Amino acid sequence: MSVLKKIARQVLPGRMLARLRLSNLRNYSTKSYSQEGEDMILRKVFEGVEKGFYIDVGAHHPQRFSNTYYFYKQGWRGINIDAMPGSMKSFRRSRPGDINLEVPVSSTRQAMTFYMFDEPALNGFSERLAEQRSAEGQAYRVVSTETLETSTLAQILSEHLPQGQRIDFMSVDVEGLDYDVLLSNDWSRFRPAIVLVEILNSSLEELRNHEITRLLNANGYVSAFKTMNTVFFSLEDS
Repeated sequence: MSVLKKIARQVLPGRMLARLRLSNLRNYSTKSYSQEGEDMILRKVFEGVEKGFYIDVGAHHPQRFSNTYYFYKQGWRGINIDAMPGSMKSFRRSRPGDINLEVPVSSTRQAMTFYMFDEPALNGFSERLAEQRSAEGQAYRVVSTETLETSTLAQILSEHLPQGQRIDFMSVDVEGLDYDVLLSNDWSRFRPAIVLVEILNSSLEELRNHEITRLLNANGYVSAFKTMNTVFFSLEDS
């Protein structure tokens, strides 16, 4: 140990030493807000893009498990969409520069049962997932349900996307209805350069014939990157 370190340990309180270590760490790290580091992958993809635009379907929370908050802090702006009643209060407070919409999304306009858990990140319309996650012995449970009127992604973007706005990336995480959300988009009009979507428990081999892969392939996208549960698709002509 150097003489300076010995002196520091003798003179400085433990709390102050911890702050010094943390300050040094910040010089070499970037904070991720995503659940699996998705925002850091996107950061690399869009390196050098100062003012981009995103769509976040199933946005959940302004910062927690957010694939877009890092970009908001960098000056990007976009549209956040979530079905949870009351979810946009926190978005309007902490992300006023975004377009924040409390709108359920599905393949068609219809009334659907929304399942709300004691862990809000699991909220969604999938009855199958709700039953699996709240089964006896599981860590989470459904605390309430509500019938909500859904809209399609194409309808939402037609109404709220600024005229002529390019979409750099779109994040879709709606707990089991991801395919329905993607199916509801008008891919001839709204074509993000990158689409990242949650596909749970999928191997690279299984992804080749997954319904989401087939849908996006048919609309000009190819799989590009993957985390444990998120797959990134890139527009071939971007």
